[in-house]
Amino acid sequence: MTNRSRESAEQAALTAKRKGEHIRICLQEDVEGEGISSGFERYRFEHNALPELRFESISLETSFLGKKLRAPLLVSSMTGGTEEASAINIRLAEAAEARGWAIGLGSMRAAIESEELADSFRVRHAAPTAPVIANLGAVQLALGYGVDQCRRAVELAEADALVLHLNGMQELFQPEGDTDFSGLLQRFGEVCSKLDMPVGVKEVGWGIDGRTARQLYDAGVAFIDIAGAGGTSWSQVEKFRTTDPMRRAAAEAFADWGIPTADCISDVRRHLPYEAVVIGSGGLKNGVEAAKAIALGANVVGFGRTLLPYASRAGDAGLLLQQFEQIEFELKAAMFGIGAASIRDLAMTDRLLVKNGTAQ
Repeated sequence: MTNRSRESAEQAALTAKRKGEHIRICLQEDVEGEGISSGFERYRFEHNALPELRFESISLETSFLGKKLRAPLLVSSMTGGTEEASAINIRLAEAAEARGWAIGLGSMRAAIESEELADSFRVRHAAPTAPVIANLGAVQLALGYGVDQCRRAVELAEADALVLHLNGMQELFQPEGDTDFSGLLQRFGEVCSKLDMPVGVKEVGWGIDGRTARQLYDAGVAFIDIAGAGGTSWSQVEKFRTTDPMRRAAAEAFADWGIPTADCISDVRRHLPYEAVVIGSGGLKNGVEAAKAIALGANVVGFGRTLLPYASRAGDAGLLLQQFEQIEFELKAAMFGIGAASIRDLAMTDRLLVKNGTAQ
């Protein structure tokens, strides 16, 4: 083995170890932000006592990445790179296929560094018709990755699109983190122009504001996943990994960092044209919040750690599927409660109010 291949194998092993630690911490530790919420509790729907429609006739259908979804819902990017992660991804993909959702994969850097780990991201056999989104850390574009690596990630996952994730604050607190985020906007433009498939950008839990979203859209980004605050805080996750007492203590100061998910969605939608695709994710826990996200301006809504406990246990496939069904039922029930027969009707509703009573 050459020195270069040995270094690559060692790096891949460290990446896989980190991914395993992330799963354990997210399942066992309190990693939600403190003193900050997703913001959906500030909104309520005005009830319609006369909806003038049959519940069974309500349609959740929409389209995303050129494919039809039976519900405007997405399994948010979570994991990959380990045997455990592979099992989780397969269970999530099977459920997404069964219910007509899209599915995002975790960061595929591990598979690029060592294709021996690529199987943990191969879910197409479990989700032959679902939109699948490959994923790479945006910071890797500043560290040598380019169009070839982006294309390879999509090929390995047999994906329909690529998302580049922004996780600057996570990298800052991560023991082995990379913090050179300079020049990324230009590199996004290069990837978007040269890759022959949709390229999106997402945060990992601190949110994307409207001005930044407009810069991304103007650079050619096909969809934006705002991934706001109110759910998993990755500075809290990395707090449990670091052995540096200073950084561990400093992480506590950032427990309430970020932009609430609801605020991100409404701000981003104000800055983008109607046809721009916005994914609302970050701390969503049920279908009523999904309905609020769509009414605020999201086209598709993502769920992550809410699904992870069910996906992480063998033999819980029925419970995982039930969780998907419950979210859909709650979304559909909220639509029935305001008289919205379709996702378009929900997006155009004037029945979403801030809790002081004024319409959003």
